[in-house]
Amino acid sequence: MAKDAVTGAFGFTGRAIAEALLVRDRSVVTLTSHPRPGDALAPRIEVKPLDFDRSADLAASLAGVDVLYNTYWIRFPRKGLTFETAIAHSEVLLAAARQAGVRRVVHVSVVGASGDGPTPYVRAKGTLEDRVRGARLEWAIVRPTLTFGPGDILINNLAWALRRLPVYGIPGRGRYPIQPVHVDDVARICLEAADGPSGLTTDAAGPETPAYVDLVKAVRSAVGRRTPIVPMPAWAVLAAARFLGPIVHDVVLTRHEIVELTTGFLTSKEPPRGTIAPTSWIAEHGAGLGRRWASELKRNFGGR
Repeated sequence: MAKDAVTGAFGFTGRAIAEALLVRDRSVVTLTSHPRPGDALAPRIEVKPLDFDRSADLAASLAGVDVLYNTYWIRFPRKGLTFETAIAHSEVLLAAARQAGVRRVVHVSVVGASGDGPTPYVRAKGTLEDRVRGARLEWAIVRPTLTFGPGDILINNLAWALRRLPVYGIPGRGRYPIQPVHVDDVARICLEAADGPSGLTTDAAGPETPAYVDLVKAVRSAVGRRTPIVPMPAWAVLAAARFLGPIVHDVVLTRHEIVELTTGFLTSKEPPRGTIAPTSWIAEHGAGLGRRWASELKRNFGGR
């Protein structure tokens, strides 16, 4: 049975990729910093540590792997882990893949990644893309816009807030476009990238580009609330997010994420490759959205 590797298969995008590979009857090994033996996926895959201080062990874990799907990244710097650290860690992983004889890496980036992008996150993603291209491996880069799906952070936590808060503040009037892509579409596009020509960079974007305020209204309708949606200055939205953070034990929003959202950055100039429409998905899944907060810190930082 052909074997592939996925970083972070107990996470969000990594899980969708791993499950799509299993459907194809591929054998899957995950490299993870957060092993979850009780997870329903755990018995179906091989679990190895993602320890960047043990490059030889990483190479051994990748032995016999055909394609490495790399979802490793951080949403924001925390506890000494910076974007520069994440780039260095990724270079260790790429070197281990090369040493192990991995045929191709499919790297999950972000739409518009560039060294002269609007935020440190986007610029660091652009730098890492350059390292992937120079890693002396076959490569493909997939650039999602903003990913949604079961248990996501974007739509789930928006629904959580609309269910509980007396008002919901948005930066400005919310007329800036957003183009969410379903996580299953991202996984499919990644698998297609593994099968296609080497050296391609592909956006993963959904079929709809609503204004952000209309997306919020769609979520509000789906969860059956009438919460007022209030335009606010960006600084006030950020202050509210910082107030909410200790309540949910999470980092709710960063100022750089507000920049990415309000400039229309989270859209693609390419024809959409995603097929799952966010408004239809939200309407279908509204009853379950926002019942619990989806924590970035718990998912990717061990709750720290």
